[in-house]
Amino acid sequence: MTHKYDLRVIQDEAYCLVEKGFISRQQSIYILFRYIPMREWLFVERELEEKNFQLGDRICDLIGDEQWLFD
Repeated sequence: MTHKYDLRVIQDEAYCLVEKGFISRQQSIYILFRYIPMREWLFVERELEEKNFQLGDRICDLIGDEQWLFD
């Protein structure tokens, strides 16, 4: 089943991957391709483009410097 990815979901996923040490804040957003199912990638890419992010932008540009709290 395919669902729409909104920017917040993408940011949360990227943040979790950074926190777990799988990716670096300095890597390009395109690195997320390795962690998001191929069938979903088109939706992720479209959402990023709609929000003016380029795949070559850095992860830190996507997630910023926020301190995020998880329940």
